[in-house]
Amino acid sequence: MERDAANGPRPAGGRRARLADVAAESGVSPATVSLVLRGVAGPSEATRRRVLDVAAALGYRPDRTASSLARRRSGLLGVLLDVRNPFHAELVEEVDVAAQQVGYAVVLSTVTRARDESRAVETLLDFRCEALVLLGTEASTERLAELNASVPTIVVGRRLRPLVADVVRTADAAGVGRSVDHLVELGHRDVVYVDGGAGTIAADRRRGYRVAMRRRGLDDRGRVLPGGHTEVSGVRAAGTLLAAGDLPTAVMAFSDRVAIGVVDTLARAGVRVPEQVSVVGYDDSPQSQWAHVALTTVSQEAGLQSGHVVRLAVDRLEGRPGPQEVVLEPRLVVRSTTGPPPAQRCP
Repeated sequence: MERDAANGPRPAGGRRARLADVAAESGVSPATVSLVLRGVAGPSEATRRRVLDVAAALGYRPDRTASSLARRRSGLLGVLLDVRNPFHAELVEEVDVAAQQVGYAVVLSTVTRARDESRAVETLLDFRCEALVLLGTEASTERLAELNASVPTIVVGRRLRPLVADVVRTADAAGVGRSVDHLVELGHRDVVYVDGGAGTIAADRRRGYRVAMRRRGLDDRGRVLPGGHTEVSGVRAAGTLLAAGDLPTAVMAFSDRVAIGVVDTLARAGVRVPEQVSVVGYDDSPQSQWAHVALTTVSQEAGLQSGHVVRLAVDRLEGRPGPQEVVLEPRLVVRSTTGPPPAQRCP
């Protein structure tokens, strides 16, 4: 940050001030700056005054309030997705339908092995998208606050604390809890959970499993195996169980992809699902609905989520202040991969 003897701090090279510049000069995080500039409760009065003074000195103003806004109207909603995630594909289709109904078009930018989230988001900004819809984003809270200060940003599927952008998600912990209840009511007591790795979504689902097992008096029977987001994670977890030689009567997985890896590995080893081991997934992805899979899973209500996503985006573009959070109740979908444990089956 350069300093002008007469006018105080100014960005280097005479460029336009950014939210990050205000944060650095104020000595607070970008998320705090965003809260102050949007008038959201939280920061102290002293912090609020310091941030506002610095913003005024730097001449900072969010892009969406610039006088050139009219020239930047594109009618585009930018959607970030992981091309390897089939549930994201379902969500995108529903978002596209909802967007067309209100006169917007969708631009997609994908995360791949060779293209990280940061680059994918920059592509959407380059297209002058009026709002961003981020599916399964792993960006920091600070980065999300910075984006939202520049362009209306809706985060899908992830809990945010503090709420620095609009959020649409399902109650993940409750969804896993419904799965535990379903298995226990079938008679299962030895229920293993295959984890989803790092991240807020994985943490919420893991917590839902542990809380539900404790509520059912099965805390001492709970087991969490390392996992991830793909079928390979399910293959590895099922391999671990098979190698131990002491299979549980039921396996719950972080996602449908992980669950399908579990089912496939058990089938290759001659273990029948659900006669010997029941399996539950999460997402109600198109693959889970295939007749030869018929996976019991948790629906995240993709159609409902997408409707709320587009509504929040349009409301923000029409001037609604501050972020909102929409939390939907997940729905258990019972198919063919769950049944009573072997000891309770008729001969």
